[in-house]
Amino acid sequence: MKQRLITGFVALALFVPFVWYGGKPFLWLVYGLAFVGLYELVRMKQLPLFSVPTFLAAFLLAVVLLPSTVASHEVVEVLHLTKAEITFLVVLLLLSYTVLSKNTFTFDDASFLLMATLYVGMGFYYLNETRMEGLKYILYTLFVIWATDTGAYFIGRAIGKRKLWPDISPNKTVEGAVGGVICAVIVALVYNHFSPIADNIGMLVAVTAAVSVFGQIGDLVESAFKRHYGVKDSGNILPGHGGILDRLDSVLFVLPLLHFLHFIS
Repeated sequence: MKQRLITGFVALALFVPFVWYGGKPFLWLVYGLAFVGLYELVRMKQLPLFSVPTFLAAFLLAVVLLPSTVASHEVVEVLHLTKAEITFLVVLLLLSYTVLSKNTFTFDDASFLLMATLYVGMGFYYLNETRMEGLKYILYTLFVIWATDTGAYFIGRAIGKRKLWPDISPNKTVEGAVGGVICAVIVALVYNHFSPIADNIGMLVAVTAAVSVFGQIGDLVESAFKRHYGVKDSGNILPGHGGILDRLDSVLFVLPLLHFLHFIS
């Protein structure tokens, strides 16, 4: 517990100034976190870190993370290709490599790399896009996720009886999950009072409930990854907490959802 607290305080001390300042420093932080997240997934799969496929995945991740202000249409001026076209090109190259490697790099490996890159890239792309829309949206998201996690933990311990998804995360309970949603809504209402982000309270409650649920799904998805690949944590960069994906798994699910719902324009 002591190690977790120390790591948590140090991580916050390093993370908060970047979030507060925004701009290019925050974008570079997002790139760094995203590449660490991709590395953690590649390591889970036990794919070689220095290889043509992982280089292609890293290249695609760098393209996906380009902010909308830079990548409004053509993201690579020399090639005159959009993000979607570059993604298709990387797919073709990964599939071609399965042949060139005589199937030592398989279709399953190619699919994993592509999915891992898009999963990490999409979440971190919207992390930067959200910060560009304003600090209040990032803070709203973080407060809702923290309220969900805290509420689910303490309420689950106090009254939790029915297992939520024992095959994936045996400690989570239905009561804890519902409690997390309730705590998230309460925190969102308090936050909205001091830093208004929505005029329609009903919409705020509905969106916050959806965010809380999807945040918990994101946490379960990460747990499913780790259980499938037989690892305890996604990484060890944060002593006592695990890896980057262990800490930001909910964020990767929630921020795209907020944009898809047009809650953040």
